[in-house]
Amino acid sequence: SPLSCGVAAARSKSVIPGEGAPGSGSPCSPRSMEMPLKAGWLKKQQRSLVKNWQQRYFVLRGSTLTYHKDDKETTVQGVIQLRFSKVNELTPSSDDAGKYLFEITPHSTGDRERCPYVLMASSQSDLDDWVRTLRRVIGMPTSAVFGKSLIDTLTYEQRFGPHTVPILVQKCAEFIIEHGLEEEGIFRLPGQDNAVRQFRDAFDAGERPSFPSDTDVHTVASLLKLYLRELPEPVVPWSQYQDFLDCTNLLDTRSKEVCCYDGECVGKFSLKYLKQALTCG
Repeated sequence: SPLSCGVAAARSKSVIPGEGAPGSGSPCSPRSMEMPLKAGWLKKQQRSLVKNWQQRYFVLRGSTLTYHKDDKETTVQGVIQLRFSKVNELTPSSDDAGKYLFEITPHSTGDRERCPYVLMASSQSDLDDWVRTLRRVIGMPTSAVFGKSLIDTLTYEQRFGPHTVPILVQKCAEFIIEHGLEEEGIFRLPGQDNAVRQFRDAFDAGERPSFPSDTDVHTVASLLKLYLRELPEPVVPWSQYQDFLDCTNLLDTRSKEVCCYDGECVGKFSLKYLKQALTCG
């Protein structure tokens, strides 16, 4: 009802001063009828001299992130407007060892600096999922490669010279072919999580890092798997998946590596590279 909406708004303003009125994030607004892009429990650090953590239920709709005391979204505790914000994973201090932390820094308006929201996820995978989703909503830098389509990445990377596959795919495949032929469990055993994250961040920042020769080949394989997993559409689009299967049945083994759907040469050449890497072990 309008009355309960007013009470919820007043309660939110009094509890969380300066964090933005519930407005469109209120459960009573039409926006609340939208399907959330993501929702789940996170711990939020209170803004005080003592590090206190509060368990809150966060709901992402559009570019608005709201948090609540329960998963019924009955009362909006606060609203975070994500437009022009920054999302960064935090390296835990000795006091926060074993915690999965990230922060959202709102866009500053005028001379007013906005304090970041420090949040804690329940696991590394949960943290990665939140950071990835929030960054997509905010808008990734042009140079980012994870979570972008093959054609968008390849179009951007043409400034570095002609390429038939994304630079990350090429570098990973070449390293695996050179160093992974005798490695047991390639693409099955996990790599070093910290190293994978560092390489991912470097590629997303527009760098084109080379892998040192002593890099664990499983780390490079894990990076490639992560890249493929985060593609908005698989290398073989869902709409062409059955056609691809039918195509492979008509070709002999030597020809299968060039089999691909029409009209997407990016996927074709990516498949050729991946076929070499996936069959090296």
